[in-house]
Amino acid sequence: MLENDPLKNVLYIDLSKRKFWIENREDLFEKYLGGAGVAVNLLHELCPKNCDALAPENPIIFAVGPLTGMFPLASKTVAMFKSPHTGNLGESHCGGRSAIAIRMAGYGAIAIIGGSETPVYLSIYNSKVHFRDASSLWGMQNVFTVGRIIREKEPGAGLRTIMRIGGAGEKLINYACVTTETYRHFGRLGLGAVFGSKKLKAILISGKRSIKVSDKKRYTKVYDDIYKKAVESSLMKKYHDYGTASNVIPLNELGGLPTINLQKSRFEDAEEISGENLIKNYLGRRIACSHCPVGCIHIAALREPYEDEPYFYKTTFVSYDYEPIYALGSMLGLSNAESLLKLMDTVEIFGLDAMSTGVILAWATEAMEKNLISEKETLGLKLSWGASLPYIEAVKNIIYQPNDFYKALAKGVEYASSIYGGKDFALSFGGNEMAGYHTGPGAHIGLLIGMRHSHLDNAGYSLDQKILTKEKITPEQLAEKLILEEEWRQILTSLVICLFARGIYSPDIVSQALAIMGYDLSFEDMQNVGREIYKKKYQFKVREGFSLDRLRLPKRVFEIPSPAGKISEEFVNDAIKYVKKYLEK
Repeated sequence: MLENDPLKNVLYIDLSKRKFWIENREDLFEKYLGGAGVAVNLLHELCPKNCDALAPENPIIFAVGPLTGMFPLASKTVAMFKSPHTGNLGESHCGGRSAIAIRMAGYGAIAIIGGSETPVYLSIYNSKVHFRDASSLWGMQNVFTVGRIIREKEPGAGLRTIMRIGGAGEKLINYACVTTETYRHFGRLGLGAVFGSKKLKAILISGKRSIKVSDKKRYTKVYDDIYKKAVESSLMKKYHDYGTASNVIPLNELGGLPTINLQKSRFEDAEEISGENLIKNYLGRRIACSHCPVGCIHIAALREPYEDEPYFYKTTFVSYDYEPIYALGSMLGLSNAESLLKLMDTVEIFGLDAMSTGVILAWATEAMEKNLISEKETLGLKLSWGASLPYIEAVKNIIYQPNDFYKALAKGVEYASSIYGGKDFALSFGGNEMAGYHTGPGAHIGLLIGMRHSHLDNAGYSLDQKILTKEKITPEQLAEKLILEEEWRQILTSLVICLFARGIYSPDIVSQALAIMGYDLSFEDMQNVGREIYKKKYQFKVREGFSLDRLRLPKRVFEIPSPAGKISEEFVNDAIKYVKKYLEK
């Protein structure tokens, strides 16, 4: 590490005692780099075994890496905690300004322990932490309003981040997210509920400093190489022009777009909710995370007349990406772009994870079709494919939980289906709702064995498209490729690189960038570190009751053909057995 690098500093904040302190944890950052590697070690240290995920003892850890603020696209923050949604490892990544704000405030990680008796928000300015009374913000459902009030109240601007929760987090909904900078999120696995359980409404982080490198000439060359690859890459151009929504049409044509709760893998109205259509008719602007030259964040401008003033219009800005489009669009049969954007906006306002919300509503719709539930449970709402207004009302009911059915939906599709039935079409993987890929066994095995049960753990969907449609592969070979990809991604998420840039940050580029920051690591060294981080995550999960032997894959996955054909249950089970043997040897 560089001598003057504040990355080694960990800020500890105790909400129960209203105190904070800083520790030098060079031991962690030297060995595990930052991000996911440091965070999982802090989680092992700070999270008591078998603690309630919504108890004060559950820590919240934010961590960044040595390349943050120094190189393009090293723009993510890793959050780690025990997940109230799955009961084991909670890991979520967020862009925006969160990473650069933490780094410039002088920290590589922030660990929050304990819980406040009264609502509070934190203001972190360099080496000072202020505990602010949040009583007037508590009960405020709209995350946008919370952010605006804090933004106006607190001094400073620019490279600062405001993380906050809305109604979902306060209501301790298992899949509540934390919103930053209005359009970015710690989305998956319920960090928002952990905030809510601690009576923590928001965190503002602001700092200003510079980090000196010893070899400026070499630094400039490596920086320019990465920057040039980012702006000239055809993949990055696609993300800039259309965002991840550009995946809608290719996946639909491939037959890998989950539709109406994966009863189909193609959506006849995919073009209406595609990135191309949203660009043409709704794009308001593009924005980028700090230190990112790509600008993949696309914001739709939804223009609507006021109900009581038809000659006056209001404009609502809605951030969209592929995953919310899949979960709240094709999964629910929504074929109208405006209706989709309105539903997405409702989910955003309350601070819910869009993927979990869409999959849960899709299960509820099919459960109603199959008479497992009725309008008695939904309180008069007729959930049906393509009808956006009932879905919007259902989202509100998930927040306010007026009866046992909506309380069950607030705990996720795994729990709701255990009460009302329909497990065969409850699309849950390791307790977390599925991502938007039905491309073959790689996608689904990847979700099951991934440490976060996320499509970003190991890109199984990408392996499906590269391998399974072209050549035969054994379960063991596929599992091995998933493991190797996941282990390398532990390095990328420890640095913390945006995974869209994984093709740019090759092992050679990573090694060069790390050398400038004072690390001497060969590719083999990095592989060993990635493997150790991967296994540490698995050890935490097992410690908290997770078992690869008890994984459940919904029958629906085996019923609907993928681009690689029908998925074999035996193939999936053999792959999982291989992963288990590898992790436990």
